[in-house]
Amino acid sequence: MCGIFGTTGHKDAARLTYLGLFALQHRGEESAGIVTFDGRRVRQHKGMGLVGDVFDERAIKSLRGDLAVGHVRYSTTGSSEVKNIQPFLVSHKKGHIAIAHNGNLTNTLQLRQALEEKGSIFQSTMDSEIIAHLLAKSEKADLKEKVVEALSQLQGAYSLVLMVNGLLIAARDPYGWRPLCLGRLDGAYVVASETCALDLIRAEYLRDIAPGETIFITKKGVESIKPFTQGKQALCIFEYIYFARPDSNIFGHNVYLTRKRLGHQLAREHPVDCDLVMPVPDSGNYAALGFAEEAKIPLELSLVRNHYVGRTFIQPSQYIRDFRVRVKLNPIKDVLRGKRIVIIEDSIVRGTTSRVRVKTLREAGAKEVHMRVSCPPLVSPCFYGIDFPTKKELIASSHSVEWIRDFIGLDSLKYLSLGGMLKSMPLLQEQFCVACFTGNYPTKLPKKFSKFALENS
Repeated sequence: MCGIFGTTGHKDAARLTYLGLFALQHRGEESAGIVTFDGRRVRQHKGMGLVGDVFDERAIKSLRGDLAVGHVRYSTTGSSEVKNIQPFLVSHKKGHIAIAHNGNLTNTLQLRQALEEKGSIFQSTMDSEIIAHLLAKSEKADLKEKVVEALSQLQGAYSLVLMVNGLLIAARDPYGWRPLCLGRLDGAYVVASETCALDLIRAEYLRDIAPGETIFITKKGVESIKPFTQGKQALCIFEYIYFARPDSNIFGHNVYLTRKRLGHQLAREHPVDCDLVMPVPDSGNYAALGFAEEAKIPLELSLVRNHYVGRTFIQPSQYIRDFRVRVKLNPIKDVLRGKRIVIIEDSIVRGTTSRVRVKTLREAGAKEVHMRVSCPPLVSPCFYGIDFPTKKELIASSHSVEWIRDFIGLDSLKYLSLGGMLKSMPLLQEQFCVACFTGNYPTKLPKKFSKFALENS
């Protein structure tokens, strides 16, 4: 998913960006980076790991300048290694380009092959690097025309923060898959993936950057262009279900309240005779609140999270995910012993983490363990920026609900219906991408790209 942040016109741009990335840490835990510009020189600091581990006071002070671009990474394309840390920075005869990208391009293979045939040499395996090559190779005289020309060749999902020769640029693809918002602080402008990053630095939220919009930010203000034909939106519904922080407003609406509505609807569709409702912290907490309210069953926080362990779903390997499940959550045995419990999960992707959790709960003395999931079964790969690019990684793509129930070790398992999920959303259902639940993609996928993903099922 990745988190991106940019600011211009502030004397402490690097520190603001550091804090912004700290707020967006949930969007990527593999690596972090910041690039700054002081009017003469570009500086960068990057590293593998969490924001707090990559940056110290010395590093932040070294990043001088009033313009900064930052990124926290969760890899969906490109392996997890140093050369793929963003922002991606290049220098060429016309200056420098720094790119922070959230999303996945679907025509990466075609663009990369075409660029390599024209002599381009790639330094990384990221799709984001393609954007730098397109900008650098553009023969348009005007920067705005260069940006539009480059973006017009991209297919798929992108929310971007770019630094081009001292100018801060932000852009969102015409479908609007990934969130991006604009704020202001002490006369400086700020761009961030989520509003929670603005809250931390006490920036004023101005508005969302619209699907298909590109903005150019200078000391004079913000210039907006919308060069692409406005078609159907495809906002990622999984942002509301799992990825975004509950204290954020994305696509113009609050995440916390949306997750509570999902829980209310889940309880209406799939009631269960239990002694207590138990969320899987932290992403399941808010749907569980709604479920407990609707079902009038007591809510117990009987799984305690170790907050020094990251999000298990966004880890790059199954081995790391399994290990972190074991150390992340610990049950309160005196609450669970002899009780019939219903677990509220936000989603089931691979099923492996849920299986470990249920085993732990039974060992803690739970009499019955039921599960309710606040979205439908995930059956199709995502090509737009979520880390389940093949069907083989989705347990529901090849197994029935009853098979999954048995695999996880549950007394019952029920998912929220597609209609119920859409009914709970704060926007019209036709504004969302729900391809991971239906297999109906909002864009036509290149044959080579889709064939690779679908054949690896």
